[in-house]
Amino acid sequence: MSLKLTSCKGTRDLYPSDMALRNYIFDGWRQVVESYGYEEYMAPLLEPLEVYTAKSGEEIVNDQTYSFTDRGGRQMVIRPEMTPSISRMVAARRQELPLPGRYYSIANFMRYERPQHGREREFWQLNFDLFGVDNIHADIEIISLSYDILKHFGATNGMFTIKVGDRRLTDFIMRQYIGLDDDKTGQIIKLLDRFDKMPREKFDAAASEIINDAGKESKLAKIIEVQSLDDLPTEVSSSTVVEPLKKVLSSLHQHGIVNAVYDVRLMRGFDYYTGIVFEAFDEAPENRRAMFGGGRYDGLVSLFGVDGLPVVGAAPGETMFIEFLKAHHLLPDLTAKGPEVTILPFDGDTTPAAIKLAQQLRADGFRVSVDMTSRKIGAKTKAAVKNSTRFVVYLGQDDLTQGSANVKDTTNGQQENVKFDTIASYISESESKKGGK
Repeated sequence: MSLKLTSCKGTRDLYPSDMALRNYIFDGWRQVVESYGYEEYMAPLLEPLEVYTAKSGEEIVNDQTYSFTDRGGRQMVIRPEMTPSISRMVAARRQELPLPGRYYSIANFMRYERPQHGREREFWQLNFDLFGVDNIHADIEIISLSYDILKHFGATNGMFTIKVGDRRLTDFIMRQYIGLDDDKTGQIIKLLDRFDKMPREKFDAAASEIINDAGKESKLAKIIEVQSLDDLPTEVSSSTVVEPLKKVLSSLHQHGIVNAVYDVRLMRGFDYYTGIVFEAFDEAPENRRAMFGGGRYDGLVSLFGVDGLPVVGAAPGETMFIEFLKAHHLLPDLTAKGPEVTILPFDGDTTPAAIKLAQQLRADGFRVSVDMTSRKIGAKTKAAVKNSTRFVVYLGQDDLTQGSANVKDTTNGQQENVKFDTIASYISESESKKGGK
C-alpha cells in the first residue's frame, strides 16, 4: 500500500517558490507594523478550550475548532485565532507591561471549515493589536495601519474599500429604532453578518421568521438600504451614538483614506467586538469579497480575572492577501533563493576539497551548495542551472594541484579559471557588474 502524495484537506505544501512569496508578504507586513512601533510576540499552538468558549462565538467553538481531550483529561484546542491568546498573555502581566502596548504576530491557525477559494483549514495571518487606548485615536491607528499595509504592496484607493461600522450604533438601531429584544437583536446581527452570502429573498424570509412583526421588518428593510451616515433615519442620526463613527470617518478622510465608508450591514462575526469594526474589501470584479478586518474588543482581557483594558486589533490573512495581489497584478516576479554558487566535484576524491571550498565561500557571505552525487558532470551542471544557481565551480584533481578552478557564470555562459583564494572576489565583481549581490 502506497502513501498519498497530497497534503491533508484544507492544508498546503509549500515549495521554495511558494515560500518566496510567503516571505515577501511576511517581510512587508513586518516592515509596516514595526514602522508603527509594534513589537513581535508568539503564543502556544494549543490553548484550553475554555479560552475560546468564553467569547469567540458558538460557530467558532462548536463547528470550527480542532478540539480534543489530551492525556491529562484536559479539553484542548488548536488555536483558531490569536485574539484570546494575546489577551491572556497581556492579562498575565497586566501590572508589568507598559501601556499603550502595541503587539503583533505572524502565526498559523486551524479551523475545521469547508475549504474554498481563498479559505483553508490551516491558514497564516498577521495579528496586530493596540492595548490601553480608550479613545477613537486607537481605532483610527489600526485602520490606518491596515490601509498602509495594502498601500505598501502597491494598492491604490480604487482597488479596495474600507468598510467601517460601530457595534454600539448597530445595537442602538436594533434595540431603540427597530425595537428588538436582546435575543432577536443577537439573531438579526448574526443574520446580517451573512447578508452578502445569501440571496436577498432568503435573507428576508429568515429575518421575518425571527422578527415576526411587519412594522419592525419594514424598519430593518429601510436600514439595510442605508449607504452612508447621512442616510440614517432621523431617530438614529440625531443620537449621540453616531458621533464616534462620524469622527473616525472624518479623521480617516482627512488623512487621505477617502475609500473608508460606513456600511450598516458590517457586523464582524466574533461576539467580543464592542465598538468600531471594519473590513478591507477587495473591489476587483473577479474577487469582490472581504479580505480581512478587525475592531475594538474592550471586554476580553477582563475575562481572565484582571482589570479590563481597551483594545483594538486586526488580522490580515495570507491566502486572501495573495488573492488580492493576484487580482490586481501586484505580485512581483519572485524567484526562490537557491544557492548563488554550486561546486561540482568531478569525483568522490575531490568532494572533501569541494566541501572545504564551500565553507570558505560561505564565510565570505555566499549561499553555496556542493553536488556530492556520482552523476556525470553534465548532469550536475543541468541540475545546478535548474536550481537557478548563478555560478558553477568545476573541481577536479588537476584543479587541486594547480590551486584554481573553472568558474562559470550561468547567465551568460562565460567561464574563467580562477585561483581558489580569489573566487570570492571574482564572484562579487561579476555580481556587481550585473546589478549587485
